[in-house]
Amino acid sequence: MTLYRVSGNSPIIASLAQAAENGKQVTVLVELKARFDEENNIVWAKKLEQAGCHVIYGIVGLKTHSKIALVVRREDEGIRRYVHLGTGNYNDSTAKLYTDCGVLTCSEAVGEDATAVFNMLSGYSEPLSWNSLAVAPIWLRKKFLKLVRRETKNAREGKQAYIRAKMNSLCDQEMIEALYEASSAGVEIQLLIRGICCLRTGIKGVSEHIHVHSIVGNFLEHSRIFDFCNDGHPEVFMGSADWMPRNLDRRVEIVFPVLDEELKKKVLHILDVEFEDNIKAHVLQPDGTYEKIDKRGKMHINSQEIFCREAGLCVPKQDKEYKDRVFVPAEPVS
Repeated sequence: MTLYRVSGNSPIIASLAQAAENGKQVTVLVELKARFDEENNIVWAKKLEQAGCHVIYGIVGLKTHSKIALVVRREDEGIRRYVHLGTGNYNDSTAKLYTDCGVLTCSEAVGEDATAVFNMLSGYSEPLSWNSLAVAPIWLRKKFLKLVRRETKNAREGKQAYIRAKMNSLCDQEMIEALYEASSAGVEIQLLIRGICCLRTGIKGVSEHIHVHSIVGNFLEHSRIFDFCNDGHPEVFMGSADWMPRNLDRRVEIVFPVLDEELKKKVLHILDVEFEDNIKAHVLQPDGTYEKIDKRGKMHINSQEIFCREAGLCVPKQDKEYKDRVFVPAEPVS
């Protein structure tokens, strides 16, 4: 697995070390250049090595920011690969504060890609092509530009076209130019950008169809989600990359498709609710300022509170509570 930010007392490190001590082959990429976590990561890398893990430190000149874990098991039917792909770091501390998404799959195609990722990171080989994953710094920019330009082409041909994207920051010039071109062709573009946004909205003939929201709530919005209309057949992706030069050109990042229809509905539901948020959301104005949404006469929607309630409803309820007896404390003898 890849470790970008590691907490001060990481249960993940303990589990990896225990797996190695139990005779499992464990390979861990520890990113030593993760800002603010350099010291933690160096300490944990040494502990993993002492436990018998094979620790690697990534590719020279590139920061490894992807979030991927691969488990290979020998089962009755043969060898099976389980892959976890996420938008957030494997960090138990930030997991309590950040909003993130991930998928766990045993898809053979994704498993092959995951193996290729680790072969690439360990220096053994560079894949010629990918089944499902889009990986920076070589392939990801082209993938995003292709998806945006397809929506532009569809809009010009009178087909259904829209783009919805959620990320931390947007400041890549080429991506912004592609979005401007899509907007001028009539593509409706909705963006959820928590932090830096170098795109300007409301420019006549250029960005009239682009709307930018930013949600700052109790939890830090950290997930990256991308939804492309594809003429009524939505393609949905998640991953670790923002639309920034450093993510697209100078880091190892992974963006993966959400293929399962039920999972896709859940991911689209996240976007639907967040774009309806009128409590914690601010909207980017043409002059570069942000304004809160006027919620007079509207139902108040706090997306983070809604997701917390929905998560609570997913917790299984106990079938039967133990109520057959009542324990009464004894009274002191007078």
